[in-house]
Amino acid sequence: MKKHIFLSVLLVVITLVSCADNKKKTEPEIKTVDTKAESKTYVAAKTDAEFKDEKTAGVFKQYVKLKTALVNTNAEKASQEASNLMTSFANVGVDNVALQAAQNIVESNDIKEQRTAFVAVTTEVEKMMEDALSSGTIYKQYCPMAFNNKGAFWLSESKDIMNPYFGDKMLKCGRVDAEIQ
Repeated sequence: MKKHIFLSVLLVVITLVSCADNKKKTEPEIKTVDTKAESKTYVAAKTDAEFKDEKTAGVFKQYVKLKTALVNTNAEKASQEASNLMTSFANVGVDNVALQAAQNIVESNDIKEQRTAFVAVTTEVEKMMEDALSSGTIYKQYCPMAFNNKGAFWLSESKDIMNPYFGDKMLKCGRVDAEIQ
C-alpha cells in the first residue's frame, strides 16, 4: 500500500513539474507578410487597324501606349507616354484642348488626375480616327462606372476590355460601344 501511495505522489509531482515547464513564457512568433498583391503588367494587343496616313497611325500607336500605362496604373509611364503623344499630336496638328490634356498628364504624378485628363485626349483622338483607317477596326469602349458613375470612353486596338480608368481594380469593367472602321 505504501508503494501505491508513494507511486501516486511521485506521479502527481512529475505531472506538476512537467506542466510547470510548459508554462514558461514564450515570445510570440512574428512573421512579416507582404500585403502588396503582385500586380500584373498588361500589354497592348496587336492591332489589325491599318491607316491611310502614317502620322495618324503614329498618334494611335502612342495613344495605345498611354492607355496601357493607365491600365497598369503606372503614373510615371503614363507621363512619359503622354509626352510622346504630344510629339505625335504636333506632327498632325490638334486642338489646344487635347494638347493641354496631354500636358496635364505629363505634369501630373497623380494617376487619378491623369485618368481625368485622358478623357479629353480620347475625344480628340477619336475625331482623328474617323475616316483614318484603310482597313481593320478600332474599338470605342465605355465604362459606365468611371468618374462616380458618370461614365467615360476610350479607344482600343482590341475587343478585349482593359479599363484605363480603373486598372486592376476593375480591369474588365466596360463594353464595346462602337467600332471605327
